[in-house]
Amino acid sequence: MSAQKQAIELNADNQNDIRMKTQDLSVFYNDQQALFDVNLDIETHKVTALIGPSGCGKSTFMRCLNRMNDYVDSCRVTGEVRLDGFNIYKDNVDTILLRQKVGMVFQKPNPFPKSIYENVAYGPKIHHLTESKDELDALVEKTLQRVGLWDEVSDRLSAPGTSLSGGQQQRLCIARAIATKPEVVLMDEPCSALDPIATARIEELIADLKQKFTIVIITHSMQQAERVSNYTAFFHLGRIIESGNTEKIFNAPEHQKTKDYIGGKFG
Repeated sequence: MSAQKQAIELNADNQNDIRMKTQDLSVFYNDQQALFDVNLDIETHKVTALIGPSGCGKSTFMRCLNRMNDYVDSCRVTGEVRLDGFNIYKDNVDTILLRQKVGMVFQKPNPFPKSIYENVAYGPKIHHLTESKDELDALVEKTLQRVGLWDEVSDRLSAPGTSLSGGQQQRLCIARAIATKPEVVLMDEPCSALDPIATARIEELIADLKQKFTIVIITHSMQQAERVSNYTAFFHLGRIIESGNTEKIFNAPEHQKTKDYIGGKFG
């Protein structure tokens, strides 16, 4: 067994308060620097919200957490990102295994062009997480129950995932992300394309999921960040201006720029 694979597999038993940590993380697109020496601790079984105006580096930072930036040829990353103490930017890291442990939900619902069942079963299949069809069926059912979809879709699991409503599709994408039993779930503005009722369902789901998973969420909604997160990091022009307990960030920020952003003076 390779050293990096062993480290990732051992994460499940790690009880540290800090699930992920970035140290002096900088990102460059060709000669343009997008992130500047970002240091942030992401606590286990908590929700960390990333806030800040468009183009401030939130999405670039999030994509560093599971090496999605590897797909951008012009991108260069320096510094460290640690998952349970293991630097995921070591040269020999298996990024497929990494993304099993650090799942991602995107801004717009993007079900696979497969059935509802196969959307959830796909990850566990390719990662060989179950040993029989019955075990896979049970995992799909449990996962759909966890995201509150089972009662709505149990009689049409063979229907296309795209046949669901927007809110249901996003919950299906969350089910797909958590079916591989990740350590961390990244959510990039998961409610921006949803109506208020579907948004409320996703927020309730996030509150439930943090009991099992560590969650990082990008949101442009200050109200949502305040409702769902335990910790908040405010990004501006590629730097973290301030981070800490959400209640403190929103009610007693230390930096004037944080106060101005939360107060709606720019954004």
